[in-house]
Amino acid sequence: MQPYYAQDVDEEDEILADGEVDFGVDYVDGNFGDGVNAALLAEAQQQQQQQQQQAAALAAVPDAVKKYIVAFHQAIQNNSLGEISAAYEGSWNRLTDKFYAKSEWPEAEVIAPLVQEDQQFLTLYRELWFRHVYSRLSPAGEDRFNSYDNYCDLFNFVLNSEGPVPLELPAQWLWDIIDEFIYQFQSYSQWRNRVSNKSEEELALLQDGGVWSSYSVLNVLYSLIQKSKILEQLAATEAGEDPASVAGDFGEKPLYKLLGYFSIIGLLRVHVLLGDYTLALKMLDHVELNRKNSLITRVTACHVAAYYYIGFAYMMLGRYPDAVKSFTHILVFIMRLRQYHTRSYQYDQINKTADRMYGLLAICCALCPTRLDENLQTTMKDKYGDQSSRMSKGDRTAFEELFIYASPKFITTSSPPYHDSEAMASFDEKTLADPAQHQLKVFMADISTQLLNSDVQSFIRLYKSLGTDKLADFLAADEEDVIEMMMVTKGSTRRLKWSEGGLLEGEVVNTSDLDFNIDGNMINVAEVKVGRRYGDWFLRNGTRMHEALLNIKAKPLPAGTQGLQPSATRPGPPGRAPRQEFRPQGAWSAKTPATVA
Repeated sequence: MQPYYAQDVDEEDEILADGEVDFGVDYVDGNFGDGVNAALLAEAQQQQQQQQQQAAALAAVPDAVKKYIVAFHQAIQNNSLGEISAAYEGSWNRLTDKFYAKSEWPEAEVIAPLVQEDQQFLTLYRELWFRHVYSRLSPAGEDRFNSYDNYCDLFNFVLNSEGPVPLELPAQWLWDIIDEFIYQFQSYSQWRNRVSNKSEEELALLQDGGVWSSYSVLNVLYSLIQKSKILEQLAATEAGEDPASVAGDFGEKPLYKLLGYFSIIGLLRVHVLLGDYTLALKMLDHVELNRKNSLITRVTACHVAAYYYIGFAYMMLGRYPDAVKSFTHILVFIMRLRQYHTRSYQYDQINKTADRMYGLLAICCALCPTRLDENLQTTMKDKYGDQSSRMSKGDRTAFEELFIYASPKFITTSSPPYHDSEAMASFDEKTLADPAQHQLKVFMADISTQLLNSDVQSFIRLYKSLGTDKLADFLAADEEDVIEMMMVTKGSTRRLKWSEGGLLEGEVVNTSDLDFNIDGNMINVAEVKVGRRYGDWFLRNGTRMHEALLNIKAKPLPAGTQGLQPSATRPGPPGRAPRQEFRPQGAWSAKTPATVA
């Protein structure tokens, strides 16, 4: 089967300038061909009418937007990354807020005369146009299909050229292309499975099962990775070799290298959405997450998304210490850099992802008690203190609520039988499995052992040693059943924890704050406590005290106490002369001398 991105793309018919009409047929004498001429004449008139409508629409476009589009096009033609970044991240959002906050941008066909019908630019413009519809408006069914076709055109252009395309785009835009491509695939999958309220036209379009299919999306991402040879480049870097030696003609170009790299993060996300957490983490085998100058840190949104999906995959695999480490790393990063992103157009999205990570972190800490950074602990308690308290007591409902809120929007590969009209007539939307509920069941089944045995842990926590017969009396159970419960509890708290190598590697550790062993009929209990890091505490509170002191210095004393002088001088001890003392006019203002004993 030929990959969809390799299919030929029909070129759009050129629109004639100045309203000229080409009838496309010679004059025919007599009545012969009158029917053909009438059809062609009607088509030409319709085309002319469309041109007039587009001209009127172009005239209605604000001058500021026209100038912006012309300058944006010129910047892309010149491959000027600075100007492209300014137009993409700054001007586009400002003009959107001013003119198109609640409406669509002008269609590509309308602004085409401003850019000399440049199809490369129009494809990029449509990508922004559809993204605006998805983020600010509500996409119709036709918009979803047209956006897919535009992505096909874009990836065909990048992947099917004989040599590297002469195009440079900022890293932020390249990440947004991959991110939006996956988001629209995710959105389409959810929209497709809602059978009700579909128009006849939408039902007809949905019969094409190849549009926004899992295969086509994965095909694009893997093709970009293969074309750029990014895995070979990362492996060479890891081995201390020059990545340029294996990059090839395409991989050495920033456009292909970054698209390939971001596709790795995209595959991490897609595999998590499909529920394949092992393969998701496997995709990052050659990605150095801890290296400061890693490509993943070039785009903050990419950095945040990667750690969110890594942490979630670890949580679903039961590796709670690794999940906690992933979430705390990126949440501390967000807290430190928050001041730099308050004016970023992605600030709101980063904050929403951070809120969800705090929820997942609360789940992991309930299952694997961990001492966190004090600021993180305070923020998590403020946001999810009630749920954390309930989860610590084994409340299943609290786990379910936080999981549904904080987990990603999963995708199911199954869809209603739109291609079969008879099957659709008897189809019940309720028979489709909800992927979110399915993943919730998987997660709750994994933690059920810990929740069921919470009573056992609460009893043995009170003792340093305890007989199995005594514990059996407490639980009103047989001694053999109690020993079995103890062994199951001990096994459920043994999890893999990463130390080195790939993300799937690790060593088995105890994830509970309680450990025990059974010697005959005696249970020996050892409570595991993480020592407090006093150095961090003193540094943090020393800074707070310094800020409080500066605050006090900036404030004057109350008006009635300023400029007071002593009313009398008390005599000093025998043989000692009076000394001079300075008393302030205000709290920390200039000092005036006063003679005191």
